[in-house]
Amino acid sequence: MDLTDRLIQLAIEEDVGPGDITTESLVGPDVQGRGIIIAKEPLVLAGLDVVKKVFEAFGHDILYKPEFNDGDTVDEKETVLTIDGSLHALLKGERIALNFLQRLSGIATHTRSYVKKLGNRNVRLVDTRKTTPGWRELEKFAVRMGGAHNHRMSLYDGVLIKDNHIAVSGSIKKAVETVRKNVPRDMKIEVEVTSMDEAGEAISAGADIIMLDNMTTDMIKKAVELICGKALVEVSGGVTMDSLRQLADTGADIISVGALTHSARAVDLSMRISCES
Repeated sequence: MDLTDRLIQLAIEEDVGPGDITTESLVGPDVQGRGIIIAKEPLVLAGLDVVKKVFEAFGHDILYKPEFNDGDTVDEKETVLTIDGSLHALLKGERIALNFLQRLSGIATHTRSYVKKLGNRNVRLVDTRKTTPGWRELEKFAVRMGGAHNHRMSLYDGVLIKDNHIAVSGSIKKAVETVRKNVPRDMKIEVEVTSMDEAGEAISAGADIIMLDNMTTDMIKKAVELICGKALVEVSGGVTMDSLRQLADTGADIISVGALTHSARAVDLSMRISCES
């Protein structure tokens, strides 16, 4: 069972528990129905496969017909998908499915607004690890559907030497040297810096990527000139929609934005259910 399946099972346990007393009191187990999910505002879709899995968890006789693909833009009042099957499955799965779809589409929609703001600027927009515990794989998928990219997925698949790592190592140089001895040769090493002196030390240590954390625009421009292609430059910390273009114009290669995931609001979708006639 993959993580998404585990999340769905947890959601079912949380929302349905030992049974849906309302549905089971009103509807016979063999009654068939149709559910139609409709957008109540313009949005970018993400999470269609999760919705399918939710309803399949209640029964495998589901007929699932999406009208769009993940990453597509949907206008207000458009039908996103239609589901035919057991009315029990539709009524029990409705809220769970919408919770997943609204949250993930919200991240995709929010991310798309950042991507549009950047226009054709030659910079890579990435997310961070500021995700909902347990939802990281799904939320980072939603970021990709919005048109941005993923930073490392977790602590296991990328080296990022931050301030506390530097503190316990004694210096940037020592931290980089020690890590180099313990990771595969082709793994990139990224170092977070907060000053020009630290940027210079990271260059001397041979860092592959230098993250400029919470620097002013002027400092970033100077750091980019100092680094001068010796490493990729990432800008991070306090990035907003208003500052995005200005930061992109500094010459940085990467801009990481935690807000892509942690500040996205859920979009508005509804599900209309009817009995089979």
